[in-house]
Amino acid sequence: MSGRLTRLQPIRNALFSPPVQIHKSAVSRVALSQCQTRQSSHSPLGAAPATQRKKVTLNTLRSLHQKDEPITMITAHDFPSAHVADHAGMDMILVGDSLAMVALGMEDTSEVVLEEMILHCRSVSRATKSAFTIGDLPMGCYEIAPEQALESAIKVVKEGRVQGVKLEGGLEYAPTIEKITRAGIPVLGHVGLTPQRQHALGGFRVQGKTTAGAIKVLEDALAVQAAGCFGVVLEAIPAELAAFITKKLKIPTIGIGAGNGCSGQVLVQVDMSGNFPPGRFLPKFVKKYGDVWSESMKAIEAYKKEVKSREYPAKEHTYPMTPEALIDLERVAGSDFAT
Repeated sequence: MSGRLTRLQPIRNALFSPPVQIHKSAVSRVALSQCQTRQSSHSPLGAAPATQRKKVTLNTLRSLHQKDEPITMITAHDFPSAHVADHAGMDMILVGDSLAMVALGMEDTSEVVLEEMILHCRSVSRATKSAFTIGDLPMGCYEIAPEQALESAIKVVKEGRVQGVKLEGGLEYAPTIEKITRAGIPVLGHVGLTPQRQHALGGFRVQGKTTAGAIKVLEDALAVQAAGCFGVVLEAIPAELAAFITKKLKIPTIGIGAGNGCSGQVLVQVDMSGNFPPGRFLPKFVKKYGDVWSESMKAIEAYKKEVKSREYPAKEHTYPMTPEALIDLERVAGSDFAT
């Protein structure tokens, strides 16, 4: 190794040591070129929306509710998904614990932990300039006591940089919600089907189908409203029940599998955009608005084909070297670079 380094030293000296006289105009051209073109694939993804919106606040959401204008909400789990959601004009963006499955490959939402949620919240918040952002409190970070829940909520808002938190549960979590809201943190409730408690519910089953079940969901919704929630998610309950609860409450309801009688709607972005392989199970309430998976597959397969055929990269995708520099390289280096 030392012998090879000794042989390469004269080459380095020949290539780099002599002072080079550079004309000022050449320096100017180089500086201008560097300003105009970023010669790296590591460029920021963010860009300002074509039409800048005012920041959505709690007052904005209350105004929409009062005007009976549906509130739009969608999930995001990283910078790109939040960036497109914000550009599309969503009123609210939820960093849902569903990212456990759609972003981290876990079996269900019970696996994701607070630290992981905070990381994803931080990524989403960097992209979101207008929408009101909410971070889910994952299972295990708020059930023990209201004090534990408040500590977790503070971390999600302070470190995750979101505007509020969401937690699952009804009447039994009213003291917890009250504790968090009294600290000045907006809380979005979640009743009906609560996925974090799927095992206790016997799986992902529609709630409130019986009179007793419907009364339970209504009581839960009223309880979280009384505890200070600014809104509540109604998941997987009959449309008639959701519309009934919406009329009974003074706060907006956000439906997911709860019909169009709610104050707004939320869907998981991966589901509604079709960013998943064929054959994946989708709940009945999901409408597939796109086919991101197929478009990505086409693009990646085309890239693979062009790389294999050496069609890519073409001349327009490469950086030039002057013929003189190449001749000098061959002259100075010669066979010394041979192994």
